[in-house]
Amino acid sequence: MTDILDDLAWRGLIAQSTDIDALRASLAKGPITAYCGFDPTAPSLHVGNLVPLFTLARIQQAGHRAIGLVGGATGLIGDPGGRNTERALNPVELVAEWVEKIRVQVSRFLDLTDEARGVMVSNLDWTAGLSAIDFLRDVGKHFPVNRMLSREAVSARLAGEGLSYTEFSYQILQSNDYLELYRRYGCTLQLGGSDQWGNITAGVDFIRRVEGAHVHALTVPLITKADGTKFGKTAGGSVWLNPEMTSPYAFYQFWLNADDRDVVKFLKIFSFRSREEIEELEKSVAERPFAREAQRALAVEFTTMLHGADQVVAVQTAAKALFGQGALQELDAATLGAALSEVPRVQVPALGASFVDLMADSGLVASKSEARRAIKEGGAYLNNEKVTDEGYIPTGDDLIAGRYLVLRRGKKSIGGVEVG
Repeated sequence: MTDILDDLAWRGLIAQSTDIDALRASLAKGPITAYCGFDPTAPSLHVGNLVPLFTLARIQQAGHRAIGLVGGATGLIGDPGGRNTERALNPVELVAEWVEKIRVQVSRFLDLTDEARGVMVSNLDWTAGLSAIDFLRDVGKHFPVNRMLSREAVSARLAGEGLSYTEFSYQILQSNDYLELYRRYGCTLQLGGSDQWGNITAGVDFIRRVEGAHVHALTVPLITKADGTKFGKTAGGSVWLNPEMTSPYAFYQFWLNADDRDVVKFLKIFSFRSREEIEELEKSVAERPFAREAQRALAVEFTTMLHGADQVVAVQTAAKALFGQGALQELDAATLGAALSEVPRVQVPALGASFVDLMADSGLVASKSEARRAIKEGGAYLNNEKVTDEGYIPTGDDLIAGRYLVLRRGKKSIGGVEVG
C-alpha cells in the first residue's frame, strides 16, 4: 500500500507533506482513512477541483478508505485565501442546493458501495448544532491568534482591505472538520490544494493539542499550463463538470486541444491509465505529435468518465460532421448547438441575410469581400454544401434542427448561425 506515494510522486501530485516518511510508515501498517473537502461556492465543481479529488480516488484504489466532504457549513462562510476582498455570502437555501449538486459530482469519482471503502459527509452535520459558546470554549481556545495571523492568506488580506471575523474563523471550522472525522472515522490524512496548506496544518495541530494524536497532511500542486494561462480556463470561462455549464462537446474539445507540452502532465493527473500506457502515449507525442493520440486518449477517457460513452460518440460524430465527414442533419440540436458555441457565430432573429453577409457577420471571414472571394475560389460551404452563388440567401429549408446553419471556409474554418 505504500506504493501509492511513489505513484503520486511520479504523477507530480505531491506538493507538501507534514512528514512523508511518517505517512509512508502509516500506510505500511494497513489501510488508513483520508479525506478531502469541497466547498459549494458554485453549482458545480470545475476541472481544477479534480486534482485533489482524483488524488483521493487513487488513494482509495490503493486499498484505503476515502471520505468526500462537502462544505455545507464552510460554504456559508468562505475561505479568505485567494481573494483581495470579502466574499459575498450566498443565501442559505442556495448553498444547500449547491451542496447536493457537488455531493453528486464528488460521488461519481469515489467508490461508496461500502462504508468501509468510502463515505460522503457534509460538515454542516456537526457544525449546525454547535453553539457559539461551545465553539469558543471547546474549539477556539486551541487556536493561538498570533499563529493564525501569520498564515499567508490572512496576512495578505490584513495588508490590504482586511477581513471580517467571519472569514478569519474559516480556518478554525476546517480544523474542526478534521477533528470530527478523526473521531468519527479514524481519519488520519487530509488532502487539499497547496493553497490550503495553512488551513490543513492547523487541523493537524488542533488534533495534536486536543487528542494528543499525530495525523498527516498532503497537498497537491496548483496546476499551471505551459503557455502561462490559467489551467481550467478557456475563452468562455471555467471548464465545469455540470453539462449545462460546460457542454460535453466543449469538455471533450478542452482536452483534445491540450498543448503537446501539457498533455502528458494532464494524463498523469487525470487519467487512470497505467504508467506503461502513459509512457507509450508520451512517446507518441514526441514521435507523432500531429496524430494527437495522447490528447484523444485523455479526452475520450475523461469525457466518458464524466458524461458517459454515448456523449463521447455524439461529440465525435458532431466534430466529424462539422468538417464534412458526416451528415449534419443527423445531429441532435443540443450537441450541434454546443459545437457551434465553440466557433465564430452570429445569432439572428430571422432569416433574410445573404450567405455573404452571414459569413462576415459570424466572424468567419473578416469582410464581405473576403466572403465573396472564398465563394469564387470554391472554398465556401453552407451545411457542407459548396456555395457558388454570391447572392444566395438561406431559407428555412437550410436550417438544421429548425434553427442552425453551419458555415465553413476551406477545410478547417467553421462558423455558425443561430436563428431565433
